[in-house]
Amino acid sequence: MRWQQYLWSRAWIAAVTLFFSVPSHAQSPPITPAALEIHHSAMLFDGHNDLPWQMRELAGGSFDKLDIAQLQPQLHTDIPKLKRGGIKAQFWSVYVPAETDATGDALVKTLEQIEIAHAMFKRYPETFEQAKTADDVERIAKSGKIASMLGVEGGYSMQGSLPILKKFHDLGVRYMTLMHNKNLSWADAANDKPEHGGLTEFGEEVVREMNRIGLLVDISHVSPDTMRDALRVTTAPVIFSHSSTRALTDHPRNVPDDILRELPRNGGVVMINFYSGFIVPTEELKRDKEARGTLNNVADHVEHAIKTAGIDHVGLGGDFDGINRTPVGLEDVSTYPALTQELVNRGYNREQLHKVLGGNILRVLRAAENIARQSPR
Repeated sequence: MRWQQYLWSRAWIAAVTLFFSVPSHAQSPPITPAALEIHHSAMLFDGHNDLPWQMRELAGGSFDKLDIAQLQPQLHTDIPKLKRGGIKAQFWSVYVPAETDATGDALVKTLEQIEIAHAMFKRYPETFEQAKTADDVERIAKSGKIASMLGVEGGYSMQGSLPILKKFHDLGVRYMTLMHNKNLSWADAANDKPEHGGLTEFGEEVVREMNRIGLLVDISHVSPDTMRDALRVTTAPVIFSHSSTRALTDHPRNVPDDILRELPRNGGVVMINFYSGFIVPTEELKRDKEARGTLNNVADHVEHAIKTAGIDHVGLGGDFDGINRTPVGLEDVSTYPALTQELVNRGYNREQLHKVLGGNILRVLRAAENIARQSPR
């Protein structure tokens, strides 16, 4: 494709320029020219990054106080690292804590997080541009910028109001994670004791409204019963924006195999999370709860998801700047090429890797847009 050739030519120059400007990680394997070509000619579209929350916590949301145009060792994400990592598109999480559901300020704080993301796009217009459609993503990436979409992380952000979903969409949000780590009045979370057996009737209404307006239904953080209900109700493909596989790491945040096997029917995509606690093998975590794991463990989860759900239903959602432990070899956003190299080493070809790196989530995004266009207004 012409846009891929264009991206590759620009990305190769950028990769060479940046190679010496960002510190290499000692554990990262050497990247071959062939793997670099595959990586930088792909549409690398990551499903989840929590930089806006880190900006709030570390700098009160001020890019004057914390300039991400410079290397920032305390962050997984800054502009030099993004460029070295070859990120073409990013879902920026506008997360707020689940406790805001109880305090009643979830919506206000979410709107503040959206403003922080918008401020980032405005402050660094040569690097970021907000995208609202899959076509926008391709156009922006072709221009050499990072196509930026927003993801609300937790249904409590809408505070029980369906019209707020349209407001989020108008502001550039393109997915909502149905919840975070605590149950809502209308759905069960992965890390909480089941109360509803999945989605309530109102929870089903939330899913239908998201389909109608073109918000991707993100079922990371939800219980298996909520996953099943969402898959039953939705008319659009779902995503797991940042989840790994439960067969390899038995954690409630990970996705069971029976759900992975349902993804081809739905058309959705599971975007593998890099958090150490979600990717280190179960038995190893039992011995050492603080084990970091390696990029090989992440590749194992990618490969298991491919074998179980199929090559068309797997992506990447690193969860950078939202996690406190990263695997050796995948320490920050600059290290994505190392994962591509490992998957090349395991025999995956250019076409397959281009799907995993971003083609699959672009297809899902476009499918959701088409369904929304056909829905009654």
